[in-house]
Amino acid sequence: MTRVWRAFLCSGLLLVATGCQTARPLPPANLKEPGWTVHEGQAVWRTNRGKREVAGEFLFATRTDGRVFVQFSKNPFPLVIAQSTASTWFAEIPTQKKRYSGHGKPPARLIWLYLPHVFAGQPPPKGWSWKTLERNGWRLENQATGESIEGVVNDESPAQQR
Repeated sequence: MTRVWRAFLCSGLLLVATGCQTARPLPPANLKEPGWTVHEGQAVWRTNRGKREVAGEFLFATRTDGRVFVQFSKNPFPLVIAQSTASTWFAEIPTQKKRYSGHGKPPARLIWLYLPHVFAGQPPPKGWSWKTLERNGWRLENQATGESIEGVVNDESPAQQR
């Protein structure tokens, strides 16, 4: 019986040690470093069908090494802060005191992390549609959940190229 108990205990410890490995938060992005391309604008975000829209300002920045930084704020409060690399992602929703992180591709429900890629011409995640609108406008929408982000990019921004 002792061997069975030890085997069970060792298996359990091994499962706990290797099972769920969330990624550590990424270090803060320094957008003043050379190599970042920054876009800023205004957006309206609806988290789900029937929920109120939140209007605010967004900023997203990309690097050629695959790093992405995204922030959506309703001044003076950041509502979404997210980053990703080629292998890791991290998202924080400070007003809800929630943090998410992982390895590989982020889940499609964290659509803010996909915005820079879709903006650059890549297809949106499954279940999402992208539409360009007049006057630098765009709309990213999930018909199934009702979540959407509609925005306008401020191309006149001096922060576009840093």
